[in-house]
Amino acid sequence: MVRVFTLVCFMLISGFLAAQQETQYTQYMLNKFAFNPAYAGMDNSLSFTGVYRNQWINLPGGPESQQVNAHMPLYFLGGAGGINIENDLAGVQRNTSASLAYSYWLPMDRGSLAIGVEGGVIQKSLDGSKLRTPEGTFIDGSYITHNDNFLPAGIVSALVPTFNLGMYYKSQKLDVGISVNNLTEPQIRLNLLDGQNSEILYNRNYFLTLGLNFDIGAMWTLRPGVLAKSDLTQTETHFSTIVQYNDNIFVGASFRGYNSITVDALAFLAGLKLNERVTLSYSYDWTLSALNTVSSGSHEVLVNYNLGKPIGKGLLPKIIYNPRYE
Repeated sequence: MVRVFTLVCFMLISGFLAAQQETQYTQYMLNKFAFNPAYAGMDNSLSFTGVYRNQWINLPGGPESQQVNAHMPLYFLGGAGGINIENDLAGVQRNTSASLAYSYWLPMDRGSLAIGVEGGVIQKSLDGSKLRTPEGTFIDGSYITHNDNFLPAGIVSALVPTFNLGMYYKSQKLDVGISVNNLTEPQIRLNLLDGQNSEILYNRNYFLTLGLNFDIGAMWTLRPGVLAKSDLTQTETHFSTIVQYNDNIFVGASFRGYNSITVDALAFLAGLKLNERVTLSYSYDWTLSALNTVSSGSHEVLVNYNLGKPIGKGLLPKIIYNPRYE
């Protein structure tokens, strides 16, 4: 809790701060709609994904995230739609978001190109009752006062709209996506004590993904991929590879970082199809950064349900009225 307190105090006393980059997920390659609205409908049916992540185990206040989304083709609208819901808790701070997305498809000779837009809201909250200040007043561990006007006594929260934009190209062998989240760089103001406030800026975040698909014989598939995300101040990269057998069981590895300063983690993942519609996967991050002295890694579980068949495909033929029978 001391680490959490120090971090929060630094951010609040600054009066104006920028929010961290988007929530970290190791299994990004299995959940691309989470950060690119243009991917909506690319699973060719109703697709539902749920993810739970517990980051930096044993580190007090380490991030804990849950995300669910669903998307499906909307043929009568020439594209697809979807919904994203996420809850991210880090220390005494919580970010909760909900959004709706639409992607417009542009069929091409050897693949599909989609342009997606997404709009929703973000709620940020800070629970001051969980903080313990050196000069605060406490009785039997219970909070009385922090004696600091920059720290709230209880939970404070605020809500702002947010918009995302993306493009995605998919073919049999190649996937390429680019997207930007927090397009308008929304700013949240948390009202603290005695008229004090903290203004939080959600920076624009850019995502670039590249994935390849190679068949190795009749039973094996190799899927290397890269994800780069940046707010133009900090950049993070993921290099990953998945090997799948018989379109069912798969294993993979992912490396996060691109030089000695940005090296973060080496991850291992494995999964399988429980049946024709449900896929389950798990990943473990082995921390390589300085946090490895206080953390025993990160766990992430992903479940995907795919209906596996079109819903309302195509348009109904126009009704032609015969004047002889009117």
